[in-house]
Amino acid sequence: MSSTQHGRRGDTRQRIQDVAMELFAEHGYEKTSLREIAERLDVTKAALYYHFKTKEDILISLFQEMGRPLDELITWGRTQPHTLEVKQEILRRYSEALKDASPLFRFMQENQGTVRDLSIGETFKERMMEMLDLLEVEGASMTNRVRCMTALFSMHAGMFALRDVEGDPEEKRTAILEVSIDLMSQAHRVAP
Repeated sequence: MSSTQHGRRGDTRQRIQDVAMELFAEHGYEKTSLREIAERLDVTKAALYYHFKTKEDILISLFQEMGRPLDELITWGRTQPHTLEVKQEILRRYSEALKDASPLFRFMQENQGTVRDLSIGETFKERMMEMLDLLEVEGASMTNRVRCMTALFSMHAGMFALRDVEGDPEEKRTAILEVSIDLMSQAHRVAP
């Protein structure tokens, strides 16, 4: 197979994922059919089936792609010393990874039942627990443990809370990251 053919297949797969996310956002996961996805793409269902057999396959592929940078970050974080500087770098890298994942996080928020019922929910939860392990300050008080958790989850909450607020998306992301880093710094400053 030539690289041109492979590239086209990759483009089609990406188009399917993009259109599926659009339709999931418009109608919800449960109310979106493969037929609607194929129609929006102006392809046959057979062409769609060549790439994905089910809606769940499309959704899982999206989460796998989003998860790759997170898995790489977790792997990197495990090899680093547990210093404040490393934890701040983890938050910076996570913020970068979240830039392109906003539609997927919106999907998770709006389709919590679906996410919970599919394997992606458990996989995401496991990744978040690993991230929390990397960020937690050893021997920290409960208050500081909450600061560490909040540093991570404020990045998710900020994406939703500021979504409809007027302003530059990069400025919003930077502000959210700054708050997260401040929380992490506080957890380290007052740690025993």
